[in-house]
Amino acid sequence: MILTKQYRCIHSTSCKCTKGHLSEDVIFLVFQQLNWNPKLIATLSCVCKWFDDLAKRVLWKEFCRTRAPKMMIDLQSSGSHNVDGNWRALGKLLIYCSGCKKGGLFDSNQIPGHFVYRTRFSRTSGKSFLLPQCRSDVLYVSDPCEHLDQGEEGDVGFFRGVFKSFLGSKVRKLLIKRGAEFHPTEVCPYCKAKLWNMLQAKMIPQSASCRLVAYEDCIEYYVCLNGHMLGICTLLPLSDSEEASELE
Repeated sequence: MILTKQYRCIHSTSCKCTKGHLSEDVIFLVFQQLNWNPKLIATLSCVCKWFDDLAKRVLWKEFCRTRAPKMMIDLQSSGSHNVDGNWRALGKLLIYCSGCKKGGLFDSNQIPGHFVYRTRFSRTSGKSFLLPQCRSDVLYVSDPCEHLDQGEEGDVGFFRGVFKSFLGSKVRKLLIKRGAEFHPTEVCPYCKAKLWNMLQAKMIPQSASCRLVAYEDCIEYYVCLNGHMLGICTLLPLSDSEEASELE
């Protein structure tokens, strides 16, 4: 067996990998066999800066391509080899429901964030979250992650999404035109960028409540500078949900 040449870590003097690293090609093949396991990628990132850099550039990118191939092709179809906010942030968005904390983004009870096994993201659903004048933008939105029986708040749903080429989007231009303000303390849980409140900017259409099957006056969501979206809603009871579906 021929051993691949190893490389010393040059990113940090405190790196524990004193015997050097395997080549990127070998690590790529190992994680390919592991089907780009996100927990193992995250663990590898904690070893040292060299592994963290490799995970950001290569491993999270392959994870995203494997988890949502058609969505990734579309997000990169504008010619960019990267996505807004980096691959690690997008990978986390695909598999992590951020929940909420008291005194945080949403006026709600504390609901811990958690990983989700599988989530469907839809470009068609994304149109329902955009004002008519912004519907040429591309937004992928997840189905709501349901947290049932939250006391007085009823059934709570969290949803998340991502814009394609947010820097040139009509949503971003309209937010700036309306003088929308950033949240004073909270940042995006996926990329740590500043957040715009879409409710405060009066940019949440009625169609969003129909798509989520939620109360119209109980929807709020934010968009960060990198185009990641996260929101909360109060879901309609089953009987009312059936009526909402007929209206839609």
